[in-house]
Amino acid sequence: MKKVSALLISSVLVFGTLLAGCSKDPGSGTQESGAKQTEAAKETKSKILLYNNLKEPTSLDPPKGFDQVSYDVVNNAFEGLTRLGKNQAPEPAMAKEWKVSPDGKKYTFTLRDGIKWSNGDPVKAADFEYAWKRLLDPKTASDAAFLAYPIEGAEAFNSGKGTASDVKIKALDDKTLEVTLTQPASWLVGMVSSPAFFPVHKATVEGNAKWAGEAATIVSNGPFKITEWKHDSELKMVKNDQYWDAANVKLTGVTFKMINDTNTAYQLFTTGELHTTGSIPADMSDKLFAENKVKVEDAAGTAFYRFNVKMAPFNNINIRKAFVAAVDRQKLVDLVLKQKQKPADGYVSPGLKDPAGGDFRKVGGSLIKFDAAEAKKLLEKGMQEAGYTKLPEVTLTYNTNDVSQRIAQTLQAMLKDNLGIDVKLANKEGKVLTTEQKALQLQLSRSSFLPDFADPINFLDGFQSTNPFSRTGWVNASYDKLIKDAYVESDEAKRYKMMHDAEKILMDEAPVLPLYFYNSTYLQSDKLEGVVRHAFGFLDFKWADLK
Repeated sequence: MKKVSALLISSVLVFGTLLAGCSKDPGSGTQESGAKQTEAAKETKSKILLYNNLKEPTSLDPPKGFDQVSYDVVNNAFEGLTRLGKNQAPEPAMAKEWKVSPDGKKYTFTLRDGIKWSNGDPVKAADFEYAWKRLLDPKTASDAAFLAYPIEGAEAFNSGKGTASDVKIKALDDKTLEVTLTQPASWLVGMVSSPAFFPVHKATVEGNAKWAGEAATIVSNGPFKITEWKHDSELKMVKNDQYWDAANVKLTGVTFKMINDTNTAYQLFTTGELHTTGSIPADMSDKLFAENKVKVEDAAGTAFYRFNVKMAPFNNINIRKAFVAAVDRQKLVDLVLKQKQKPADGYVSPGLKDPAGGDFRKVGGSLIKFDAAEAKKLLEKGMQEAGYTKLPEVTLTYNTNDVSQRIAQTLQAMLKDNLGIDVKLANKEGKVLTTEQKALQLQLSRSSFLPDFADPINFLDGFQSTNPFSRTGWVNASYDKLIKDAYVESDEAKRYKMMHDAEKILMDEAPVLPLYFYNSTYLQSDKLEGVVRHAFGFLDFKWADLK
C-alpha cells in the first residue's frame, strides 16, 4: 500500500457540519466584534438562541428547499400532521390522531381544534390537500415529490400522466384528511413529519409567487415565525403565539446565523455570540475531543460523489469501480474529517433496523472497500474495454467551501497515488453545481444525502432511472424493478431482501462513489439544553431552552 501523498497530509482539517458553507469570512474589527457581543448578550437574556446555519437557505417553500440548511429553518417555522419527538419517533402534531384501515392502505388524519396560521387564519385539512398536491404538481418541480409516490395517483400526476384529481388525498371536512395508498407503507406516519409534507397557506402562495423569499410575506404554522431575513447574513424567528403548543415553547426566538468559515464560527462560539456550532478548527480538534468538549451524536446520511455515466471515461463501469476502490475512506475520516465519522462501506448509512432487529448496514455487509492493487487492475481493464491508451481528462467538481475543497484535494491526491491519474479540480457555488448535475454537465461531482424518514427505501429510491435525484444518467432495469416492487411489498422481510439486492446492484455498477456516513458533532453552551438533532429528520428547537 502506498503512503498517502503530502497533499493529503497537508489537507488535514475538521468537517464542521453536515453541509458546510460557501466562502471565507474576511474577519471583523474589534469595535464591530464588541457591538456583536453586546447584541448577543441582549438576545441571550431574552432567550434568543444563536445558531450557525452556515449559509443562505435554498428556499423556505416546503416542497422546494429540500436540503438541510433550508429544512432546518422550515422545520422550526412550520409543522406537519406529525412531528418527530424527543425520542425520534413520530407523534401527533397538527393532527391529534389518525386511523389506519385494516388493509393498511387508507390513513384518516383528524386535525386538532383551534390550530392556526401565524396570521390567525385556521389551519384546515384542505391546506394539507392543497400543499401535498402542490408538492406533486409537475409545475412545482419539487425534488422531494417522489417521497409521496406511495399515495395512489401521485406518481402519475407528478410524471405528467395523471391529474391532481386522480391523487387520493382528500379533505373530507375542515378537520379530516383522508389519504389512500397504492400499498401499505409502514413509514408513512414518520414520513409526513418531513418538511416536504408541511402545509402552506393557499391565499399567500397564490397571491405572491415570491412569498417564501422574504420574512414579511411568509405565513407559517410552527413553533416559531420568521420576522427578519438579512439575506446571506442572518434570519430571525420569534416564538409563534398562534402555535397550538406555544405553552411548551420556552425560547423567545432563534437567530440563524450564516457563517461559512469554521474558524470564524468557533471564535463567535467562544465569545458567546453563538450558543452552538459544528465548526471546530482543525488545529484544536484533537484538544477539544480530548477535553470532552465536543458532543457526538448518531446521525444518518451519506457523503458521496456522483459519476456521470453518460460522459467519458465514466461510461465504463470498470473505470468507475477503479475510482471507488482507489479511495482510502478510513484515512479520509481519520486524517481529514477528524470528527469520528464512519467510512462508508455501502450507500445506506447505519441505524435502520430490519424486521428481525438487525441493522440494515451490518446485515448488508461491506459492499465497497479500499484496495489500491485492485483499483489499478480495474482501471487497466476499463481502459482496454474503452480503447484508451490514455485516460480522458477528468475534472472533479465540488461546492464552494473550505471543507469540500480539502476533501476534493484529498481525493485528488489518492487518485494520483493509487491510480497515477492527474485529476483536475473545479469549484462551483452550490446551486450552480446542483443545476449542472441535473443537466448531466459534470463528470464527477460532490453530493450528499440526508434521509427524510427512517427507512432504507428513502436512500435507495433516489437512483431509480426516473428519479430526478439520481443526476448520474445511470439506468438499470433490475434496480428499478426492485425498488418499485419494494414499495408495494407488504411482507417486510421480503421488502428488506429486495432493498439489500438493490443496494448491491448500486454498489456493483458504481454510479456513485460513497465516502463516509454522517454523524453530528458540535460544541454547545452549558446554557443551552433541549435541542433535538434528529438522525432521520431535521434540527428542532421546539423544546430548547436557555438557562
